[in-house]
Amino acid sequence: MDFEKNIFSFLHYLNVIKNVSKHTLRNYKIDLFHFQKILIEKILKEEKINLALITKWTIREYLTFLHEEKFKTRSIMRKTSTIKSFFRYLIKEKKIKINPLDDIESLKREKALPNFINYEQVMHLFNMCDADTYLGLRDRAIMELFYSSGLRLSELVSLNREDFDESSNLLNIFGKGKKQRIVPITKTASDVVKKYLYSSERNKKTEEHYDEMDKKAIFLNKWGKRISSRSVDRNFKRYLLKSGLYEKITPHAIRHTIATHWLENGMDLKTIQTLLGHSSLSTTTIYTHVSTKLKREVYDKTHPRA
Repeated sequence: MDFEKNIFSFLHYLNVIKNVSKHTLRNYKIDLFHFQKILIEKILKEEKINLALITKWTIREYLTFLHEEKFKTRSIMRKTSTIKSFFRYLIKEKKIKINPLDDIESLKREKALPNFINYEQVMHLFNMCDADTYLGLRDRAIMELFYSSGLRLSELVSLNREDFDESSNLLNIFGKGKKQRIVPITKTASDVVKKYLYSSERNKKTEEHYDEMDKKAIFLNKWGKRISSRSVDRNFKRYLLKSGLYEKITPHAIRHTIATHWLENGMDLKTIQTLLGHSSLSTTTIYTHVSTKLKREVYDKTHPRA
């Protein structure tokens, strides 16, 4: 049975019968011809590949080769999925009886470490806001609050005046599943939020913004209504472009950043879990990996014999 002929037959099936996208078809083609190449050159070492010779041990040899060549987990997962689909097709066409990948355990996708930045980058980004203007002051207050509290974006835009205890610098947060938690914020963040809340501009209609229309919300858009998550995201992108920083800094990245900085400064995971509103401690433990990565980078840069 001609291995390459079966590959083209499978690709034809995907294109004509399954009507997959050109991008998907291209990936299948790349993966299958790479598989064939390695079988010929490294594993079976035969120009003509007999399908009957491809067993689960052949597949494991191929996967071992991919690992040794430092292919990324995502790439290995894709190639494995492609080959499994190919052999399913061959079974459907009665070319083989057993799929050699049936006994191969699927790789688990690696969890990407949260994106975070250092304190100097945080301050550089925050300083892009012109706090002498009403809307610039609002944006600075939003950024300070993110870094002070680790709030989710949805939690921040949902904040009401009554949720802010000005005397004790505490926020009453209703997070995922409407779970309530109390979050302390720094005096710096509290002062900026209060400056924005009590700005005389808040009740004025100008060329840049309308006066306050929503009396409950803390953060307003330029129309005087509660600001949306989309608007905050858009503003972050604008300030990021202005800052010249290359990192992808989003509101969520600031949440990851303060959690990492808390851990680096000695805060225990249980407290971080409570502040962030994680239902499970296992979700919070990812910051231990971030912290280890950060320490490794610092070690490598500063150790005299590294």
